[in-house]
This record gives sequence, C-alpha cells and structure tokens, in this order.
Amino acid sequence: MAENKVNIGIVQTFCSDNKVDNTQRTIKLIRDTAEKGARIICLQELFNTLYFCIEEDYNQFDLAEFQDGPTAQELSKLCAQLKIVLVVPYFEKRTAGLYHNSAIVIDADGKISGNYRKQHIPDDPGYYEKFYFAPGDEGYKVFDTQYGKISVLICWDQWYPEASRIAALKGAEIIFYPTAIGWPVGQDERLNSKEYNAWQTIIKSHAVANGVHTVAVNRTGVEYDNQFWGGSFITDPFGEVLFQAPYTDETYEAIEVDLSQTEYFRRRWPFLRDRRTDTYKPVTKRFID
Repeated sequence: MAENKVNIGIVQTFCSDNKVDNTQRTIKLIRDTAEKGARIICLQELFNTLYFCIEEDYNQFDLAEFQDGPTAQELSKLCAQLKIVLVVPYFEKRTAGLYHNSAIVIDADGKISGNYRKQHIPDDPGYYEKFYFAPGDEGYKVFDTQYGKISVLICWDQWYPEASRIAALKGAEIIFYPTAIGWPVGQDERLNSKEYNAWQTIIKSHAVANGVHTVAVNRTGVEYDNQFWGGSFITDPFGEVLFQAPYTDETYEAIEVDLSQTEYFRRRWPFLRDRRTDTYKPVTKRFID
C-alpha cells in the first residue's frame, strides 16, 4: 500500500473575554503551526470566546456570527495564503433567535468546504448549552479536502459511538473533535485523572472501532473557576497516542500521520466487513424495555 502522509496540526490555547484578541492570537498560532509543516489544523470548540455556557446570559448571543461572517472571511484568506485546511469551531447565528455550536471547514484554496452543527447538546451544571444552541439538523458530514477526507464532531458528540461510526461509513479518514472540557478548580486530583482518562479512552476507542485517525483539541486555562484540562491528542487507527499536549499550557504542534494505515488496519481487523446491520435496529430506540 502506498503511503499517504499528511501533517496534522492542533492549536490548544486559553481565551479571554476579548473576542478580537482571541482571534488574532489564534491566527499567530495557526501561522506557527503551519510553519511546523501542518497542512490540516484544528482549533478548539468556540475557539475565540470564553466558554460562556457555564451560565445562562442573553447578552452572550451577541458573540454569534453568520457562517460567512468576519471571522470566516479573515481565516479563509489565511488558509489560501498558507495553503492549509482549517477546522474552525464557532458560535453560529443561523437567523434571528436560532443559534448553533458549529464548525466550518475551510479548504487550502480559502473556500469554505462546509459547515457542521453539533448534534448532541448537553445541559449540565457548568455546561448549559441547551440555552444557547439548537441541535444540528443536517446530519454527520465528511469534507473532501485537498489533504484528505475529514469529519468534525464537536465535544459532547465525542461520547457517542454512533456519530463516529457514521462519519467513518461516509468515508472519513480523520475525525476531529474540537472540545471544551474541564473540571472545577480544586476538584480531587484522583477524580480529575479518571475523567481525563475516560475522555481519552472513548476517543481512542472510536479510532480502533473505525480504523481512522482521531484528533481531539481541547482548550486550557481557568474560566469562571473551571480549569479546562487541555491534554489535546492525536491517535492512529490502532488507538496509539502519537502526541499529547500538556494539561495547563498553551500548545501548538504538527504531527505527520499516514492515512494509508486505515486500509492496513481494516484488512487485519475487518470490523466493517463483519458488521451485522440487520441486528442494529434496536439502537434507534431511546430505551428498550
């Protein structure tokens, strides 16, 4: 099998309440990551704002932008200049009163390949996303970029194996998981370790079950007494961690991956061949009595 190598970049950073400053700082980190050779770069969930969903505040809706808004336009020019593909998670305003937690994929020619809207919307203490976001209504998507076929699943989506399976069945070679996840400042360190390991384990399992590379990009820093745990990482289709970022530091990195490993892995562990699709109808039920 011929090698099909591409450099994957991650940008893990912290945010302030200044959206313009966050955007410009991230642009510098994108440039730095591209200088390391990255061709596909993923940013963290809601990359240029604080994670405002820790509270319900009507004023936060002012942060939202249309899909082709000023941030998209500025980053499109950057992609064309650097010849990179960029995954840009943002707060989307679809129309008056309708908002999504979304990500646009910009191809290396600066054109927007498409937009993904987060499907699974949490509503937990510190993560009041249902107040802000409607769930996505356009399904799971694969974007055929100049450097490979990629899918984007956002944060809470990452806990659902059905989402990654559909992305893989649609042809994704890499699944990106932009994320904003952390723990309360002062939480027990043992519990912190359990939570991080659970997060990494579930994403590694998606890599193995589907024979694809996975890339999780989390924010870091303290916001509203919540420590985002960073720890962004990249795996191969065997679930081996190729790179892991530190927990509390801003980080950018580029790692070379070989997309032909999907074929290698699936020949040896042919999970797709042995799927019993005729037995899976019950999974569409909320609960089976």
